Amino acid sequence: MSKTAVAQGGVGQASAQEAQEGAGDPLDAIPFREAPHNIEAEQALLGAILVNNDALDRVSSFLEPRHFFDPLHAQIFETAAKLIQSGKQATPVTLKTFFEGFEPIDDDLTVPQYLGRLAANATSIINAKDYGQTIHDLAVRRHLIEIGEEMVNTAYEADVDVPPAAQIEAAEQRLYEIAETGKYGQGFRDFGGALVDAIEMASAAYQRDGGLSGLATGLRDLDSKLGGLQASDLIIIAGRPSMGKTALATNIAFNIARAYRTETGEGGEERVVDGAVVGFFSLEMSSEQLATRIISEQAGVPSEKIRRGKINEEEFRRLAEVAHELSSLPLYIDQTGGISVAQLAARARRLKRQKGLGLIVVDYLQLLTGSSRRAMEGRVQEVSEITTGLKALAKELEVPILALSQLSRQVESREDKRPQLADLRESGSIEQDADVVMFVFREEYYVARAEPAVTRVEEHQKWMAEMERVHGIAEVIIGKQRHGPTGIVKLQFSADVTRFSDYLPPDHLPERLD
Repeated sequence: MSKTAVAQGGVGQASAQEAQEGAGDPLDAIPFREAPHNIEAEQALLGAILVNNDALDRVSSFLEPRHFFDPLHAQIFETAAKLIQSGKQATPVTLKTFFEGFEPIDDDLTVPQYLGRLAANATSIINAKDYGQTIHDLAVRRHLIEIGEEMVNTAYEADVDVPPAAQIEAAEQRLYEIAETGKYGQGFRDFGGALVDAIEMASAAYQRDGGLSGLATGLRDLDSKLGGLQASDLIIIAGRPSMGKTALATNIAFNIARAYRTETGEGGEERVVDGAVVGFFSLEMSSEQLATRIISEQAGVPSEKIRRGKINEEEFRRLAEVAHELSSLPLYIDQTGGISVAQLAARARRLKRQKGLGLIVVDYLQLLTGSSRRAMEGRVQEVSEITTGLKALAKELEVPILALSQLSRQVESREDKRPQLADLRESGSIEQDADVVMFVFREEYYVARAEPAVTRVEEHQKWMAEMERVHGIAEVIIGKQRHGPTGIVKLQFSADVTRFSDYLPPDHLPERLD
C-alpha cells in the first residue's frame, strides 16, 4: 500500500487517486490488475490487536508478517507480536518508540499517529480470526499468481535440455508447499518448540497400547526393537532374492493400513489415532499381484493355487469374504515402473494432500531413476541422489518411508550368508542416508539348496534335522538404527501364503484362559 493509500484511506477506506493516475494516457485501454489484497482487513486486525492483545492468539497459529500486503502493516504486526510474546503490552504507546524514526506517511500523518488511528478505529476482537484468515487467503492468492507468472516465463524461456515434465514437477512441488503451509520449510525452530513435540510424542507412546511412538508394524518383537516406524525416517529393508523382502514390506503395509483409525477432535478436525494411510509404489509387481499376496495371506490360501485356479469352493468363499472385508483398506498402489524419485515425490505429495498419507513403501529402490545428469555420472551417484531424495521427502511429508533394496552377490560367496551393511548395493549412500537398515535372512532357503543325495543316508538325515531346525524361521537383522539398538529379531515365515508373524519358540505353551 502506498503512502497515499494510508493517508487518504485512514482506516476502512481505499485510495481512489491511484486508480485515476495516468488518465488520458494511450495505455489506458490496457486493463491493469492489482494483486489481490484488503487494506481494510489488515487495518482492522492490527487495530484489534493494539486494543486487546488477546486477538493475536486467534491468528498467531497461521498468520505471519509476510502475509500482509502493506510492508508497514507487516512491520507493525511483527513488532506487536514480539512484544506480546515477551510478556509485554503492545499498544500505540509502547510501539511508538519502534516507529519514531520512520518516514512520515504524508505531511499530516506520522507512523506513531497512524498507530493511534488504528487503535481508535478498531473493531471487535471477535472478528480478529476472520480478518486474519482473509489476509492469509489473499497472500496465498498472490503467491499463486507469482507461481503462475514464473511458470509462463519458464515455459517461454526454457532451455532445450529441460523437459516439460521437470517444470511440471517443480510447479507441483511449489503448489504442494502452499497447500501444506506451516508443515515444512519454515527454517530454524527454537529448541523449546522441539522439546514440546518430543514430550507430546513420549506422552502418546506412554498412553498407547504397546508403548510405541511410531507406527506399529504388527510384529511384536520388531516393534519392540524399533519402537514402531518413526515419522521422517528412511527405513531400508534389504536382502537377496527370495528372502522375503517384498512379503515383509507387504505384511507391514497391510497391518498399518488395517489398523487405521481416526477420531474427531474438539475443534471438529479428524485426528489419526492408530495406523495410517499407506502409499505403496510397486515398481516390480503389478497391483493385481500385490493384492493377490495380501488376499492369500489373509485367507490362508496359497497364492500359487490362486494364480493357477486350483482352489475349491470353500477356499473361493474365503477369498471372496476377505476381498470384501479389505475393499475399503486405505492402501493405495502405484504400479508405474521406472519412475524417477521426483515423480514419486510428486505423486506422494498429491496422495498426502488428498488422503492424508502416513506411510510410503517403495519396492524397490534400485528400480527408481534419478536425474539424467546423475545417471551420466554413474549408478553410484544416481542412487545417492535417489536415497537423498527419499530422505528429504520423508522429512517433508513427516512420514516414514520404507524402501526395499537388493544386496550384492558377494553374500553368496561367504560361508555365513547373513548379510552385512557392506553388502548393500551402492552401500555408501544407502547406509549414510538411511535411519534404519534391516536385512531379511532365511537360512532355510540356503539349507534347502544344499540337500545331499538320498543315497548318502547319514548326511541326508543330518540335513533333514537341519531343515527341521530352520523350517519356517526368518531373521530380521537390524544393522543400523539411529534411535535404538541393533540386533536380530526372529520371525515365523509361511512361504505358501507369504506371511510373516511373531516367532514362537518350540517350547512355547499357549496362555491359559481363566
